[in-house]
Amino acid sequence: MYSRQHAATRAEQPAVIMAGSGETITYGELEARSNRLAHLLRRQGLKRLDHYSIYMENNARYVECCGAGERAGLYYTCVNSFLTVEELAYILNNSESRVLITSQAKRDVALAALPLAPRIELCLIVDGPGDGDRVRNLDEATAGLPGTPIADESLGTAMLYSSGTTGRPKGIVRPIPEQPPSQHLPIFAFLDKLWRYRDGMIYLSPAPLYHSAPQAAVNLTIRNGGTVVIMERFDAEHYLQLVETYRITHSQLVPTMFSRLLKLPEAVRKRHDLSSLEIAIHAAAPCPVQVKEQMIEWWGPIIHEYYGATEGLGFTACDSEEWLAHRGTVGRVLLGELHVLDDEMKEVPPGTAGTLWFKTATPFEYFNDPAKTREARSSDGSMSTVGDVGYVDSDGYLYLTDRATFMIISGGVNIYPQECENLLITHPKVADAAVFGVPNPDLGEEVKAVVQLMPEQHPSPAIAEELIAFCGQHLARQKVPRSIDFEPELPRLPTGKLYKRLLRDRYWGNRTSRIV
Repeated sequence: MYSRQHAATRAEQPAVIMAGSGETITYGELEARSNRLAHLLRRQGLKRLDHYSIYMENNARYVECCGAGERAGLYYTCVNSFLTVEELAYILNNSESRVLITSQAKRDVALAALPLAPRIELCLIVDGPGDGDRVRNLDEATAGLPGTPIADESLGTAMLYSSGTTGRPKGIVRPIPEQPPSQHLPIFAFLDKLWRYRDGMIYLSPAPLYHSAPQAAVNLTIRNGGTVVIMERFDAEHYLQLVETYRITHSQLVPTMFSRLLKLPEAVRKRHDLSSLEIAIHAAAPCPVQVKEQMIEWWGPIIHEYYGATEGLGFTACDSEEWLAHRGTVGRVLLGELHVLDDEMKEVPPGTAGTLWFKTATPFEYFNDPAKTREARSSDGSMSTVGDVGYVDSDGYLYLTDRATFMIISGGVNIYPQECENLLITHPKVADAAVFGVPNPDLGEEVKAVVQLMPEQHPSPAIAEELIAFCGQHLARQKVPRSIDFEPELPRLPTGKLYKRLLRDRYWGNRTSRIV
C-alpha cells in the first residue's frame, strides 16, 4: 500500500473512502501518515523483517497502518477482528509481533490480550485515548514526527494467518527481497495483470481488510493511483447503492455475497445502475454452479473467477464465457504447474478427484512451524498443497471439489460435502448450509446438514424432509444428508469462509474425529 508515486501528482485525490461514514483520506494525507508511523516504528526499534500486528475492524486508518510496514521492510500481520482475547494473544505471540495497532472498537479485547503477549512493547489506538507508556493514541504518538520518508526505506509485506477453519491459524510468510518499496513482490505484479487493474480505477472492498484477497486488492488499487471505497460491513443492497454512487469499476466478492445479492427482491436488484463495473472478481471458495450462472445472467461478462491459496501456490482464472462452456469449472491454470495426485503422490487420470499440488509459484513457509511447512511440500520441495481437492478435465480445466480435511468416509465411500452445500444453498427456503460427517456406529460417518433458513421460514420436520428429498432428486444416495438440523445463523467468517469445524465438533463431542 505504497502511495509515494501518486502523493506528489494527485495529493488531493481520495485514496480511501469509508462507505458508511463517507470519511475520506487523500493521497497526500495517506503518504504523510504512513511516513510518520514508519518513523515511530523505527524509533521503537523495529528493523527490517521485524513484525507488528493490526487488530481492528474495517477502519479509515487501516491502510496507513499497513502502508507504514510496507515502506519500512516489516512484516505486518492483519488479525481477524472477531478473535477472542486468547486467540488474539496466540497470534501476537506466534507472529513475534512487537507492536499492536488497534481501534477504540476493539480496545477491550486488545488490552485484555496484552498481559498474555509479553513481546508487545507498544499498543497504539488509532481513534481512542492512550493509557500510560505502553498504550498510546496513534496521532499523539506520531505528533512531531516527519511526514517524509524514513532514511532506510525498503519493501515490507503482510504476513497473514490462515482462517483456522480446520485447525489453529497458521502464519504464511514470504521472503522479502532487499529492494525499494516502489517495487512490489512478483506475485502482486501477476495479480495486477490478472485482475486488470488500471490507473484511476475505483475499487469497492466489501470484505474484511484482514483477509488476503482484500489486502492484495486494496494494495494494488493504491499502487495504481485509484480510489478504494471500503465497506464497514457487507450489506447486499448497500453494495449495489455504492456501485452506482461512486461509479465503481472494480470489486471482489465471495460466493456468499453473490447468494445474498441474488436473494434481494428483483425490484431492488434492478433499482441501481451497475454499468460502471468493469471487473468483478470472486474468490475464497468454490461458487455453486447455479449461483454463478445467475450472476453471469445478471452482471454479464464482467465476472471473473480466481482461485489461489492464501499461500500463493497457484492461480487459475477464466472469463464468464469460458465458464459457461465448462460448467462448474474454475478455469485454466495460469500460474504454476498443477498436478492432481492420489495419496501415494501419483497422478490421477483426467476427471478423477485428487489433492491439488502446485509447482510452487512463490516461496513461502508456515511461520515458526517447520513440520506444517514439510506437510505442505512434496518430498523434493518442488510442489506445494493446502489440501484442496479437485480434478482436471480433458481440456485442462480445473474443477474444485472440496477441502481434503472435510471429506466424509461413509462405509468406505469418499464423499465431498461441498457438492451438497452448493445444492442446498439454491433452495428458496435456505439462506446458508453446512454439510459434514458425524459419527455412525455402522458406517463410521454419515452425512449431516446444518441449515440456516430464510428469515420468513421456521424450522420444522416437514422442511427437513423437504430438503432431504430435494437433495435426493439431484445427488447420489450416499451424498444425501441422513438428517438436517437448523441453526439461526451459521458461523461463517466475514470473508465468506464457513467455520465448519465449530459445527462439526459439537457432534463429535469427546470422540477423536478423523478430521483435524
